[in-house]
Amino acid sequence: MTDIEQHLADLEDRGLYRRMRLVSGPQGARVLLDGKPVLVMCSNNYLGLADHPRVREAAADAARRWGVGSSGSRLISGNMTVHRRLEKRLAEFKGTEAALLFGSGYLANTGIIPALTQPGDVVFSDELNHASIVDGCRLSRAEVFVYDHGDLEHLAWGLRQARGTGSLIVTDSMFSMDGDFAPLEGIVELAHQHDARVMVDEAHATGTTGPGGRGAVAAAGLTNEVDVIVGTLGKSLGAYGAYVACDTQMARYLVNVARPFIFSTAPAPPVAAAAAEALEILIEEPRRVQRLRQNSELFRRELNRHGFEVDPTGAHIVPLITGNAESAMKMTETALERGVFAQGIRPPTVAPGLCRLRLSVMASHKQDELRAAARVLAAAAKGVGFTPDTGMPGEFAPPARFIEDTDDQDGLASVA
Repeated sequence: MTDIEQHLADLEDRGLYRRMRLVSGPQGARVLLDGKPVLVMCSNNYLGLADHPRVREAAADAARRWGVGSSGSRLISGNMTVHRRLEKRLAEFKGTEAALLFGSGYLANTGIIPALTQPGDVVFSDELNHASIVDGCRLSRAEVFVYDHGDLEHLAWGLRQARGTGSLIVTDSMFSMDGDFAPLEGIVELAHQHDARVMVDEAHATGTTGPGGRGAVAAAGLTNEVDVIVGTLGKSLGAYGAYVACDTQMARYLVNVARPFIFSTAPAPPVAAAAAEALEILIEEPRRVQRLRQNSELFRRELNRHGFEVDPTGAHIVPLITGNAESAMKMTETALERGVFAQGIRPPTVAPGLCRLRLSVMASHKQDELRAAARVLAAAAKGVGFTPDTGMPGEFAPPARFIEDTDDQDGLASVA
């Protein structure tokens, strides 16, 4: 057995082996998954724009007008009109002087953090930050201080220890696996006190939070207090890629220093045009953000009604902690058998012992679908043995009760 075969076998033994499932057709609230129609409860297509007719047409028109590839990096031959137009609209949307496109959120974070730090500096990173931020910190060659999740006292202690060393505080605004928010006001206040820069990743808050979906930074009134705001084009905006919103000087600096920007082919014209059209729809139709909030609250209430202990007023990302990997994947498969796709999440995405189903609500979900999904998930939890009597203390916080539903034995089959 080769070392790779051994490693794969070890992953299987620990319940951490992954395989890709195949979605046929466009992304939406309902898809064909491995040939079976399912309701998707784990998509980042939060506003349902990935398959919007206007977004599709914008991409097709851009392909006819500009072709399908940009053919080079932005600093050589790949800087095109479609990129500049999108950057201008993103800056206007976020309320900043400038915006700069990156090929993906991963490229943005692994480029910006090293660009803003140097050996001898200290990066302060929330312990639940996305892997792209973690890897950006590693690439920076700066010292990294990982503070306890959302803990301003721990962050303040670390900043005091730095004693004036060049510092960067970086955090997600909405955390992708838990759906909670960073204490942005407190972070900015500490940054002012210790002369530190602040970088906020709004990947899961753009299009879902704040006035008109402008994000958590805008909701807190801190746009002019945050040095770098990162956002994605591949979640609420239904396309692909990322951007940084900042002042003009910072944008010019990143053009010259951020290696993933310098050495990557520019985003494809159809993708940039699709994101630009999705942004226009978001601006024109703020009711999509309102619908997402309404759906999220309804789904959380339904989960509560079926015994899951979740905050009924939280965001569109809802974690159901199972504890170990085996139970998470068993619950995923049990729900999938009844027509609900809710992917189990295991290490290294989450810490050992905190495996979960990471549920996400979309504005395009129908309310009856969300009610049915809650019923299916409750049945799936019970099916894998998570009841008040047989739950596993320390591994799973079981629902206080499960409501039996006898009017929907076939899961979502009866939902239009």
